[in-house]
Amino acid sequence: MPKYFLGVDGGGTNCRIRLADENLVTLADAAGGRSNLQIDNGDPAWQSITAGTREVFGKAGLDFAEAANTYACFGMAGGRLPSARAAFAARDWPFAGVEVYDDIDIARAGAHGGEDGAVIIVGTGSAGLAVVDGVRHQCGGWGFHIGDQMSGAILGRELVRRAVEAADGLAPGSPLTSAVIEHLGGSLDAVMEWSFPKAAGAAGIADGKVDNPHTLLGRAPAEYGALMPLFFEYYERGDTVALELMELELRYIDAYVSWFKRRGVTRMAAVGGLGTRLYPLMAARYGDFIVRPRQEPLHGALIIARQKFGAP
Repeated sequence: MPKYFLGVDGGGTNCRIRLADENLVTLADAAGGRSNLQIDNGDPAWQSITAGTREVFGKAGLDFAEAANTYACFGMAGGRLPSARAAFAARDWPFAGVEVYDDIDIARAGAHGGEDGAVIIVGTGSAGLAVVDGVRHQCGGWGFHIGDQMSGAILGRELVRRAVEAADGLAPGSPLTSAVIEHLGGSLDAVMEWSFPKAAGAAGIADGKVDNPHTLLGRAPAEYGALMPLFFEYYERGDTVALELMELELRYIDAYVSWFKRRGVTRMAAVGGLGTRLYPLMAARYGDFIVRPRQEPLHGALIIARQKFGAP
């Protein structure tokens, strides 16, 4: 009886699904919608994966009944909490077996082909994970408001903060800080209005309770991360503030590198849009410790599925 493996790379805006044979040779790929486990108790993720699974079996020319011979690994955004992963794995899936992991697990597995090593995700968010002699070491990934130090969202927020300080005369400015103010409306009043979107409505606080916390939270992390192209445009021109902020970014990465090395890690890969962009700087800074990912996170999900459920 044939045995199949199904991998899912579930993101906040979309998910990717891959069906492979027992040798992890890809049979078909499919795509779905938003798949963060923290959105609506994971319901959109369940719908996306369910629909995508039917699509991928159809593309592979296999009867959907073969899902009963398929072992699945889901690497999910919003999967940092064990309770969220357990609840999602317990849903009514058609597979022979299901394991749900944080999305960084499949990124790490893909980056090192299932072998030991570390990975940092440096995109809109950020986190780090290593496996050394079978022991899992994870740090970061706590979200925009209390973590994500290496992320494009945090770097974007620091860029806006620095631009406002420069416009106020509290810190040295540069062409980049002026460009940020112009990009966000042309004045400090406009930047402040941008930071608290009117669509969120009016917030009120009574008896210590926030009536509408969304206004107080302001812009989403991705909206700060969207400033990265502007940041790199000026960084490549040698803008002084861009250079300062890049050094801040690299110091955050330094902290993760030191944390990994204290745990016996000998190599680290980076994934995510910002992480990929930083490879030349990281290679110069960390030498042979920094390596390129071998494979993408989606293939990492297949690797974990076979490691967990065994080859035929």
